[in-house]
Amino acid sequence: MRMYHYSYPVRLTEEQRRCARVLLMSDQREGPPSATDGQIAEALQINRRTVIRIKQRFVQENMEVALTGSFPRERPERRCLDGKGEAQLIHLACSKAPDGQQRWTLELLADRMVRLGYVEHISPETVRTTLKKTS
Repeated sequence: MRMYHYSYPVRLTEEQRRCARVLLMSDQREGPPSATDGQIAEALQINRRTVIRIKQRFVQENMEVALTGSFPRERPERRCLDGKGEAQLIHLACSKAPDGQQRWTLELLADRMVRLGYVEHISPETVRTTLKKTS
């Protein structure tokens, strides 16, 4: 009989060890997990939100992301307004309000930006944060 001697030392950081424990305690392969998020958090002495984030990273991304504690750096840009779009929004907000309105609302500004073709879609919250940034 032949004996092979392979050496693959595994060294996990405390963070990786904690994440692995969360995933093992949350495993549903053989039915529902025996512990809730709160119970897992209590057993590992971490916050319940941390348990949820670890599980989210594992489900939405992969094991590597779950163990490293962050989403990949090459995430797509989520901004729907660039500098030109911000300028168009500010110009629109400073213009005369539409007929029948005393002033612009966030919803009216968002709708007008889409109708004018400046953006494909924009939420009133994005309008608010953009205008707040410039004031």
